[in-house]
Amino acid sequence: MEKIRVLIADDHALVREGLRKLLELDENIQIITEVGDGQGAINIARREKPDVVLMDVNMPGTDGIVATRVIKKECPHTHVVALTIYEDEEVVEMVRAGVSAYVLKDVAGSDLIDTIHRVMQGEVVIHPRVANRLVRELARNDKKKEDLRLTRREKDVLQLLVRGNTNKEMADIMFISEKTVKNHLTSIFKKLSVKDRTQAAVYALKNQIVSDD
Repeated sequence: MEKIRVLIADDHALVREGLRKLLELDENIQIITEVGDGQGAINIARREKPDVVLMDVNMPGTDGIVATRVIKKECPHTHVVALTIYEDEEVVEMVRAGVSAYVLKDVAGSDLIDTIHRVMQGEVVIHPRVANRLVRELARNDKKKEDLRLTRREKDVLQLLVRGNTNKEMADIMFISEKTVKNHLTSIFKKLSVKDRTQAAVYALKNQIVSDD
């Protein structure tokens, strides 16, 4: 049986040392190396293609979320196990980034080793408290999307707004009156919870409601 090759990424040296000593108790696990930041994890992952990365969520510079996105894009067969002290708000972003497991750092050593073996078998492992947080956050995000409910015409107006068209230009392009354009904008601002055109454009692009083409 080939050993599971593991990369440890955490900005605290004591945590890295503790994880190394713990994982070395399993003869089927091989520690490739340790790094203290997300960019270091990306660099090593590109070169070594580890089986598993133990990824601290909160690190200075390139954090665990960005590092996970890059690693999963460039090394899709590498499993990322997110490690954190808290039930972070970032749990949704880490899951979207492609983690195979999300565990708290107070997890028992045997459970962490078991998690590594389980993700290698294709399982997704989420700590129960984190799972509760994830469900709540996803429900909140779904509600937010539901509340938007932009109409087709409102999306068209928003697209033109992002492109920099004036109200008159929008009216001419859409064959409607300027008053109707203003009504659409009022409705859009309310649904997006923004105050002006600039905020609406930024929100629309950030949340990929429309494109900047």
